[in-house]
Amino acid sequence: MARLQRAAPVGVPVHILLRANNRQQCFKASGDYAAFLWWLREYSEKYQVDVHAWALLEDHLHLLSTPNTAGGLSRMIQALGRQYVRFFNQQNQRSGTLWEGRYRSCLVQPGHYLLEVCRYIELNPVRLSLVSHAADYNWTSFQLNAKGKPSALCKPHAEYLKLGDTKAERSEKYLAYCEQSTNEELLKEIRDSTNKGLAIGDDSFKMEVEKLTGRRVRALKSGRPLGWRKQK
Repeated sequence: MARLQRAAPVGVPVHILLRANNRQQCFKASGDYAAFLWWLREYSEKYQVDVHAWALLEDHLHLLSTPNTAGGLSRMIQALGRQYVRFFNQQNQRSGTLWEGRYRSCLVQPGHYLLEVCRYIELNPVRLSLVSHAADYNWTSFQLNAKGKPSALCKPHAEYLKLGDTKAERSEKYLAYCEQSTNEELLKEIRDSTNKGLAIGDDSFKMEVEKLTGRRVRALKSGRPLGWRKQK
């Protein structure tokens, strides 16, 4: 089955998943992580993309971003990926591709769903048993959103800003939110929607996005369509 064409409307948050080819390492040393974040800031500013959350892991990465210009998100990812591959190949005396192909993504409804995706991204190191607490992992945005660490890269989304009137209040409430139990069905929905290029949110949001983009962002119902025998 052909993959759906990706959509990234201006102003709509997007969860991005980018994996290394054949699950090989795409980050080997602390300098690799730092370099990637440096260029992420550079290209996010150049292409006018707000970055709300991230998680850099050994063989893949997650981003939660909102494009502010048409096509800005794709151009940011392409420029960032190429720049980092040149750096990584030079550092490791290798050549050839690093990424498995085009990135995977899903559109995210602001509100409850956006905070869920943000939490999903930042708690990845805990789910993978890399650390016991998210704050102990240096290469996510958790320390910024939940602990108030300053950052020139992270641009809080309006939904995050609604958590409180001050930075300290927002961090405290977001930390408490992250410490709540996780809905496993919602985690599965986030994973499936990202891998299939769909949208995560309620039906009204998905219908609105489909009208805006002209492409399907809802999963097809399983089984044969009604009346299929008559159509044969």
